[in-house]
Amino acid sequence: AAYWTGDIPAHNVWQQSRGDQLRALRTVTALLRARLGGLRVFPAVGNHEATPVNAFPPPYVRGNRSAAWLYDAMAEAWQDWLPPAALHTLRAGGFYTAQVWPGLRLVSLNMNFCSQANFWLLINATDPAGQLQWLMGVLADAERDGEKVHIIGHIPPAHCLRSWSWNYYRIVNRFEGTIAAQFFGHTHLDEFELFYDEETLSRPVSIAFIAPSVTTYINLNPGYRVYEVAGSYPGSSHAVLDHETFILNLTEANAAPPGTAPRWQRLYRAREAYGLPTAFPADWDRLVRRMQDDERLFQLFWFHLHKGHPPREPCGGPCKAALLCALRSGRAADPALCRPLRPALPFPRVQELWRQRRLC
Repeated sequence: AAYWTGDIPAHNVWQQSRGDQLRALRTVTALLRARLGGLRVFPAVGNHEATPVNAFPPPYVRGNRSAAWLYDAMAEAWQDWLPPAALHTLRAGGFYTAQVWPGLRLVSLNMNFCSQANFWLLINATDPAGQLQWLMGVLADAERDGEKVHIIGHIPPAHCLRSWSWNYYRIVNRFEGTIAAQFFGHTHLDEFELFYDEETLSRPVSIAFIAPSVTTYINLNPGYRVYEVAGSYPGSSHAVLDHETFILNLTEANAAPPGTAPRWQRLYRAREAYGLPTAFPADWDRLVRRMQDDERLFQLFWFHLHKGHPPREPCGGPCKAALLCALRSGRAADPALCRPLRPALPFPRVQELWRQRRLC
């Protein structure tokens, strides 16, 4: 299966119309169908699918201002990949659930209902589409039926509005035995967000993998991620066992003679590169701790973070502290998550550095 975590159109946001967005949706969907053959694709809605960008009204907004023009087109484009019940909630609010294979359920969230840039959420920022309520119902049913769940979405949870983000964190805690993996995009970079138990904030319970973008925006090589997941057998954890990231080196491609076929290459394999015994949340938590003292390891992570093309300006002390803090932060604006890190950086300064780093 392929997980497609959103943002289909180009980012020239002031030059877009609904027609442009729908053309991009249909074109890229057709390309994926042609290139991936019979592979089933599970999409998520990105923040650039709407026009104006980030404008996703709650489902009770009707008429021309609603997002029905977009969701209806998505349901039509993706009907071969998704079952009828999934298409129904996709049309209503841009989210859905579907079975990947026996024992594994997928939930695709519309993270625009948590976005700091979605002005419609000034009306209601807590659960504007009833999506978190719906998610708890899906997870409770999965728990009862002995299913594991993969959650996909576009905007990572820590980038969300605080109330939504903290409620989502609580849901991940409650269903840690059911949620086998989380996959997001949006930042264009290769990173992750850790989730800890709410009582002590010390035991890692889940990880949200944030895969790098296929787009070059800004000054990046194109990239994509292949996850190795525990297979479909009775009692499977359906957990991520490892992952590898592939890039197209644009410096090399641009230097090649005209007409040369582009050469995608493997940038790294996670467990091999970082010396991880397994790829469970505890391993990634230990990696963050190791990077505090192992500068060579941190610089390797910095190199991979930017898909093999890091910025000219090196990542010094404050930059490193802010990045390690981000890796520990599965929920928005919580200084407690970063207190165990050394050296400590005042949280307002950390947030300022995060804002400077955000591309999207």
